[in-house]
Amino acid sequence: MEKNDIITVTCEALGTQGEGIARADGVTFFVPRFLPGERASVRILKCKGNIAYAKIEELLTPAEERVRPACPVFGRCGGCQLQHVKYRAQLRFKTGLVRDALKKIAGIGVPVAACERSEKEYGYRNKLQLPVGRRDGRNVIGFFAERSHRIVPIDGCPLHPEWADKLIAAVYNFMEKCGLDGYDEETGEGQIRHIVVRELRGKFIITLVVTVPVLNGIDYLLFRLGEIFREFSFYLNYNDKKSNVIFGETFTLLKGKGIYECSEGGISYEAGPRTFVQVNENVRTKLYERALSCADEGDTVIDCYAGGGLLTAKFAKKCKRAYGIEVVPEASACAAALAGRNGLSGKMTALCGRVEDELAGVLAKEPSALVVLDPPRAGVAREVIALLLRERPKKIVMISCDPATFARDAGLLTGALAERDGALVKTGTQDGYVLRSVEPFDMFPQTKWVETLAVFELPADRAQPPLGRAEP
Repeated sequence: MEKNDIITVTCEALGTQGEGIARADGVTFFVPRFLPGERASVRILKCKGNIAYAKIEELLTPAEERVRPACPVFGRCGGCQLQHVKYRAQLRFKTGLVRDALKKIAGIGVPVAACERSEKEYGYRNKLQLPVGRRDGRNVIGFFAERSHRIVPIDGCPLHPEWADKLIAAVYNFMEKCGLDGYDEETGEGQIRHIVVRELRGKFIITLVVTVPVLNGIDYLLFRLGEIFREFSFYLNYNDKKSNVIFGETFTLLKGKGIYECSEGGISYEAGPRTFVQVNENVRTKLYERALSCADEGDTVIDCYAGGGLLTAKFAKKCKRAYGIEVVPEASACAAALAGRNGLSGKMTALCGRVEDELAGVLAKEPSALVVLDPPRAGVAREVIALLLRERPKKIVMISCDPATFARDAGLLTGALAERDGALVKTGTQDGYVLRSVEPFDMFPQTKWVETLAVFELPADRAQPPLGRAEP
């Protein structure tokens, strides 16, 4: 088989990226937007050995689960992978994704609960993050294509509420009126490189990332935004570095309070432009309620990767005491303020620093604490895993947004994976923590991503005192 050959294949399953998997003549094909049971003529794009990548030329037998995508750039934009799939089938796929990752990566076979649905299939995101560039002499605002930094221009996105469409139109108009250019990653030219918006219950924090200290016509943009948003704050963020990091260090507040107060489940909290808040409020509430149910009133909780402290405060309100560890100073400051605002100062402590640096000290004071891990997509740092295996807290609750890194971390905690000569290998045994429950939550409908809540417990016969610590 060679590039540009066209063959007919039948899809057997979905892969981890939501692509269809087919086999023919000893070759495994990966085909985007191809569903199990479908037959199609596909064109080979790349073939190496017994692996080939292809695209659909003609769909011969569509699956019952196929639907028309809501977005006109679906398939070109890299944001969504599953808009062509009925929502109930998306949920089944994500349940299987978590189960299969545990089995394939870590060799762990455990029951996985059915994926918890989102009340909104579209329009659910409270955060918008758009690169701004220039192509063929024109400004472009959109999302990156899959595995590239090529911007796919958009006028709106169905995963976001209607305000996103109006914002994009306003920024296009502003750049045209004021003679401003989008950023060119190769040359470093252009004044505007990103738009980032966070919605907090009808209040908005808008950040424009720019490459110049002073931006012409900014008052005009503020006027246009005022026509769209009833209450908003506006920051300019200065970033002239040639890197993929979105924000620079300097934020300049030009309008509004900058940080807004919201409430959820009886907890009043604050968030700023860099504060992490889950993007789907409905699913976040379900996820946090389930996480809270894992703790008892007499527990002390250590919330690692705590963001702005909302979940930490919920644990503090329910339990004896809660510590939150967060590396971003702005988010940690919001958490500290949150404790005072909610009358939790005596029960909640916000620690600013890396989990690798702060967790050991807290565990030394609170050896029987319940540990909550809510890491970024890269997963839990290896130093943190090693610390937990050494200190052996009785229960760990993990919230993960990536099935692959979740499976890796679960394998290390259970002992199903071990590091040997710099590589992870399956051990065939599980002599560490026991994985008691695994529950996926669909925080990101229409995409391949899924949030997972897992509970790990240390059996009594493995709860030996850590090395160097004497038994009481």
